[in-house]
Amino acid sequence: MLNLAALLASGCSIFQDFGYEPEHTAVVLPPLAERPRLDPISRNYFILESPDQSVVGEPQIVFSRDTDTFPDLAREYGLGYDELVEANPGIDPWLPGKHTPILLPTQYVLPDVPRQGIVLNIASKRLFYFPKVNEGEPVQVLTYPIGIGRVGWETPVGEAKVVAKQTDPTWYVPESVLKEHAADGNPLPAVVPPGPDNPLGRHSMRLDRPGYLVHGTNMPWGVGMRVSHGCVRLYPENVEVLYSLVSVGEKVNIINEPYLAGWRDGELFFESHRPLEDDAVSPEQHLQAIFEKFRTESGAFTEQTEKDHAEAIASESLGVPVRVLTGDTQEVFERARIVKNTVTIDPDAPTLAEVRELLDEADDELAKPETVSSD
Repeated sequence: MLNLAALLASGCSIFQDFGYEPEHTAVVLPPLAERPRLDPISRNYFILESPDQSVVGEPQIVFSRDTDTFPDLAREYGLGYDELVEANPGIDPWLPGKHTPILLPTQYVLPDVPRQGIVLNIASKRLFYFPKVNEGEPVQVLTYPIGIGRVGWETPVGEAKVVAKQTDPTWYVPESVLKEHAADGNPLPAVVPPGPDNPLGRHSMRLDRPGYLVHGTNMPWGVGMRVSHGCVRLYPENVEVLYSLVSVGEKVNIINEPYLAGWRDGELFFESHRPLEDDAVSPEQHLQAIFEKFRTESGAFTEQTEKDHAEAIASESLGVPVRVLTGDTQEVFERARIVKNTVTIDPDAPTLAEVRELLDEADDELAKPETVSSD
């Protein structure tokens, strides 16, 4: 995989292997380092300009400092760890280096489902919340990165609803989790009271599926990864806002869509994420389902060139929308907003070594199969 600097230097040559020449003519822009640094866009909140709009936000590029890590940058700009890794192949997430341009995938295709309540796309590890608005008012959406169930503890897809809410929850550890930790030599108490050691954080919302919650976390550096026992984790500051807006009875729609297509200003965009390791649906099936749906609804993806472009974008899996008629991920970097680095150092945050150890442990547990879901 190419890193951002290589992509910026390669032009369109990386797409020649797909058997077509992109229709896009490169825009000549000043070098990234010479472009003005703008304020970042809103991390989480967007208003749709029209009912037909299904793409929000815009891609951004920030230059890292010598102390920045991907977990730092992800939390500051409203992203998850895996999102940054996908968007910046070839860049060391722990030592990106001073003055390294980092692509922030802060543009999103909204899932093609009813815009009601909470929508969780486990493939993109992202939550979308559509608050109720009065008739005639524009649609609003809040979007947050999420941590989801690891392999063997999958977050289930399908419709659900919020049946209870709790501040400062107590965690009653499921028997399956107690056995797992005991087998690993890391026993847990049967009950974990509210406080800094509680993995539920300060806010939790229980779903009508036994054992599944949407909640905060005491380890925010794992948000955006497959780290839970099936529940959905958010950054503490994000779950606090969501908790204040969501009511008991709110609809929750859990989907698994690694590929998303949508419209903005009359242009068709395609967003691609790496499919989950244990996805029962093949990437080709996911792609063909999108092609068929859009071909039926709007006539898009009728031409073979459009499908070829979408397949090329899918192969990159940058996790940021790309114009389909362009068929060239280079165009993302040309239109990206160059933004100020607003990362601040938290004196109470764990050290880099501690964070790396936590995330390495999460990676090691991806292969542990279980059958009972829990927090």
